[in-house]
Amino acid sequence: MGISERKEREKEELQKLILETATQLFIEKGFEKTSMRNIAEAIEYSVGTIYLYYKDKSELFHAIHSKGFQEFFKYLSKVMVIEEPMERLDQLGRQYLRFAIENPGYYDLMFIMRTPMESSQSESDWEEGDTSHKILTSTVADCLRAGYFKGLKPEVVSFMIWAQVHGICSMMVRDRMRFYPEDDWEDMMFNAKGSFMHLIRRV
Repeated sequence: MGISERKEREKEELQKLILETATQLFIEKGFEKTSMRNIAEAIEYSVGTIYLYYKDKSELFHAIHSKGFQEFFKYLSKVMVIEEPMERLDQLGRQYLRFAIENPGYYDLMFIMRTPMESSQSESDWEEGDTSHKILTSTVADCLRAGYFKGLKPEVVSFMIWAQVHGICSMMVRDRMRFYPEDDWEDMMFNAKGSFMHLIRRV
């Protein structure tokens, strides 16, 4: 391996370390209470080194956000091979739950944690999120064409379904299921989603 290749690999490894460390600190302390200095101290580098990769904390958070949505898309896109739209919608919900269960920290960062508007609200910031959301809206549109949800607006149906499944995930991610045995949480989540699907199939 040549010098330039080695330096590039070291650069990529350091960037990965910054992202992983920042992700963990954001999860543990929240966006507001995590500083660039905290991140630098955790990886034992100078703050200036981090600024070589990210101009500020918002840009760093956005990089983490984008990485999370890229992984999220991998979960959701698996359902696109299913032709029957209502079955695809059902499996889409299962994949959404599976992502939250297997990646609770990322789910919190992506969908729950409050952050400054500039960290995630520009048009370019939402490219990955929009791509994932379009899987839901296109599936709902296919359901409407198949005769489901008669008389309802597709954007309203999409929001209703997202809100329902997000609520289930949020209860788990933010540890609000203590009324039930922890060993039963995953089954509770999938059964609740299944019951909701049973109801909307009749609409």
